[in-house]
Amino acid sequence: MTDAAVEIDRAALDGYDAFRRLVAEPCRPAIIRGAADGWPLRQAASAATLAGYLAGFDAGRQVEAFIGPRAIAGRYSYSDDLTGFNFRRETMTLRAAIERLTSGVETEESLYIGSVPTEAVLPGLAQANALPFAPPGVSPLIWIGDASTVPCHYDMMDNIACVVAGRRRFTLYPPDAIGDLYVGPIDHTMAGQPIALAVEAQSGDPRYPRFEQARHRAIMVELEAGDALYMPKLWWHRVEATGTLNILVNYWWDAFPVSPDQPFAALLLAMTAIAARPEAERAAWRAWFDHYAFRRDGHPLAHLPEERRGVLGAAPENTGMLRAHAMRMLRGG
Repeated sequence: MTDAAVEIDRAALDGYDAFRRLVAEPCRPAIIRGAADGWPLRQAASAATLAGYLAGFDAGRQVEAFIGPRAIAGRYSYSDDLTGFNFRRETMTLRAAIERLTSGVETEESLYIGSVPTEAVLPGLAQANALPFAPPGVSPLIWIGDASTVPCHYDMMDNIACVVAGRRRFTLYPPDAIGDLYVGPIDHTMAGQPIALAVEAQSGDPRYPRFEQARHRAIMVELEAGDALYMPKLWWHRVEATGTLNILVNYWWDAFPVSPDQPFAALLLAMTAIAARPEAERAAWRAWFDHYAFRRDGHPLAHLPEERRGVLGAAPENTGMLRAHAMRMLRGG
């Protein structure tokens, strides 16, 4: 392990503007201890009181649960041959899932409910448990289960994850470790994002020799109930929930939107248009991407006055002009 997540004093985060400046702009993982300590949900998050508290918000909607045999120890992942998964999906009401998790009856299966939108399923919960520095207008999601391990994956959005019950252990890898992590298929996934297969394998697995280059780059973060972790988009993270009852609330949003287009869409298009071209041509396009998109040397038209930079100038309408031109090219116009 060569680095650590920075710790931010929650008292310095008096609103979203402060969070964006102090936490999000550096694009590094950051821990905010005690961020959710004052939440009523945090105080009610026990087997004895959780069902009663959530009943006051429950809209009666159904949710999707991961159900796995105890033999997998809550490690939800692919089957050994990668054709399926080692768990099944089951639809149930949130009330039924909570009753199962808090009954105290030992079962032969583990249960995990992920990515539940609070606005639809538990309306009013977010307002009753507000995070002062959360992005405005963003409705959080809730994750509930017994002990579980979510395989190493990335998100395309920025993420504030607040531990409400149990403990969470995050193992993080930076975006540029992607080539050493041996990523699974992007269109056959557990919950939307591909996973890093090497992280889930035994140490020294001969299928993943390059992973040894990334192993020492792991950042380990241990969170207690009430703590929060900010993860920038594209950071890989493996998440272990180690309590008998685990609850996490998270906020996903784009901290730095510059247009209606998502960067991942540009990546998908680049894969179809560039990836299979000869190596020398790919190198040429890499130079153009570096110059115009990644701007390693600054603005590509810095040598011209602002009024002579055309669609690469700062005028707000320029983004729309570039998008329109790209759409015409995609349509063959």
